Amino acid sequence: MLDAYHSLGTLNPMQHPYLAELGPGIYAFINADIGFGHSNIGLIIDGDGLTVIDTGPTPAYGQLVQNQIKELIGELDLPLKRCVVTSSRVPFTGGSAAYWQAAFYGSDVTSGQLDGPVNHYAIRRLLPDHAGHYGDEFKTRPVTHEVSEAAWITPSTQCLAIAGESPSTLIAQAVEAGVLFAGAFASFGVTPLAFDAEPAAWADSLEQVAAQVDTVVPGHGAIGGSGELLTQAAYLRACVAANGELGQLEKGPWDTWTNPEYHAINVERAALVARGDSNPPISFLQLLGLA
Repeated sequence: MLDAYHSLGTLNPMQHPYLAELGPGIYAFINADIGFGHSNIGLIIDGDGLTVIDTGPTPAYGQLVQNQIKELIGELDLPLKRCVVTSSRVPFTGGSAAYWQAAFYGSDVTSGQLDGPVNHYAIRRLLPDHAGHYGDEFKTRPVTHEVSEAAWITPSTQCLAIAGESPSTLIAQAVEAGVLFAGAFASFGVTPLAFDAEPAAWADSLEQVAAQVDTVVPGHGAIGGSGELLTQAAYLRACVAANGELGQLEKGPWDTWTNPEYHAINVERAALVARGDSNPPISFLQLLGLA
């Protein structure tokens, strides 16, 4: 049995994952740097092969974790069969080149977005820590299997498309172990980015899921549980209650989260949705240098 956490070698401080064992054949590679873009990767081992949940922010990070997976499974010689991408956003798909041989599962929204052209300029602006990895040749793997409702993709793993940071975010659950790989659906200690979300609907989803899980591996931040999901829901409801005024955002645990620059985006987005406006927030376009 592995210890609870293992450092994975001497790496760049922004690429320093830890391996967490969450149950028999269930693991998470946790990025020790807490912040948006420093995302986590999940792994579920079944008899027929491996399922990876999200791919990390960059091709180098994806390859780094794949190398560690090979060391972990040793002589089992199991194939990498499936990759679940919880979102089309680069923190979750940027390392997909390292998993190209797998079948890729994503929601219909994620599939459509990954089929579109890559805006390299916007990605570099959004993730400046990783900008050097997003040259003009950078691309992500398209989805091969769309998931639009609850579906068992292995005997141990169920996926569900649910309202989250996009209208349809995918989550994966190792059901018997009570472990949720939330990916883009959850951020613990990191301000979520809701530029394409309906914050109230996202909060509803978080509260629904919180009643069904014990352990949560978020897309960003440390492993948590239902309490952290409910805190994120409370934050999104506070964004709605602010009525488009950043100064009216209620105080809370989110005051200490990383990426506070996203508060303005989330408050503006909540106000836009409330009046039926589907345009991206101006504050988000400004962040990307597009406004």
